[in-house]
Amino acid sequence: MRLLDLLHRWTGGLVGLLLALIGLSGAILVHKDAWIALPHAGDPLVRDPAVIAGTTARLLAERDVQSIVYASDRFGLHQLRTAAGSGAYSDQAGTVVARWSSQWQRPELWLFDFHHHLFAGDAGETVIGIAGTASMLFVLTGVILWWRTRRTFKFRLLPKRMSRPAIVTHHRDLGIVVAPLLLLSALTGTMMIFRPVGEAAVAPFGAYGSVSASLAAPEVEGGAMPERPDWQRIILSAHARFPDATIRILSLPRKPGDPIQIRMKRASEWLPNGRSTLWIDAADGRILAARDALTLPAGAQLFNKAYPVHSAKVGGFAWRMVMTISGLALFLLGSLAVWSFWFRRPRGLK
Repeated sequence: MRLLDLLHRWTGGLVGLLLALIGLSGAILVHKDAWIALPHAGDPLVRDPAVIAGTTARLLAERDVQSIVYASDRFGLHQLRTAAGSGAYSDQAGTVVARWSSQWQRPELWLFDFHHHLFAGDAGETVIGIAGTASMLFVLTGVILWWRTRRTFKFRLLPKRMSRPAIVTHHRDLGIVVAPLLLLSALTGTMMIFRPVGEAAVAPFGAYGSVSASLAAPEVEGGAMPERPDWQRIILSAHARFPDATIRILSLPRKPGDPIQIRMKRASEWLPNGRSTLWIDAADGRILAARDALTLPAGAQLFNKAYPVHSAKVGGFAWRMVMTISGLALFLLGSLAVWSFWFRRPRGLK
């Protein structure tokens, strides 16, 4: 037990600050759609495919646009993305309301990049995954260590004083209260970053590897995209294929022969951008392949629920507040763990 205590304490002292910042940024991002204060951000969602097609044609006339993330029920603006990292928001009629040449000009973009990549791309994502795995281990070891002192449990939102004993007591007792939330947040977050963790988590509902196999892109090839594609035909055929769905993301081909990719969210899907996907010939607008997210294997469907649970994209305001509490609790536990370990640790304590 002493070895477990040392491992829990030293690891917390080393990665606690990172976990604290991940928790704080996550709590802020949960409410992102509410605090992006731009004109038309609160507009109701336009669902008419013909109107969406006209707006799509207008927006894709913009230079260097690579993809469009369409407006949703909670956020009334389309987001344009370019390969160079610049972008724009437009209203649902196609009028641009904000532009940026770098993510640093938009707080929601750099916060998302920090929370998911630590501003370091794939390497940062790996660090985030390791931190998420460590967070799950903290919860499990913390529960074991708490059991010895369960009779002294007292719930406090904040430590009684900023002394090391008070902080340790607060850490232990607050941790046991929020342990289920922290475990859920860490598990769902790590599932998205480390595919083996995701595969293992849903393995009881399908063979290991079924998620990757189910979500792999089909091998299809089309013709070169003309200067003015028939977006009316493309958008209308996408909605005809999935009549109950809303269009979420349209991505242009990266190179000649690649298809146009459209992601749609069917009514029963939890994933905010959906996983029902169409691959469309850029030359003539024919549907080359389609994937219905609601017919995927059970394990893959469960995997698709990790992100909406983690980011509180389901469950309404109540679940957003639950995940906010999870993020703030992680911030409090992580920051105070670092403070007590490095600045309030008695001499000779190892």
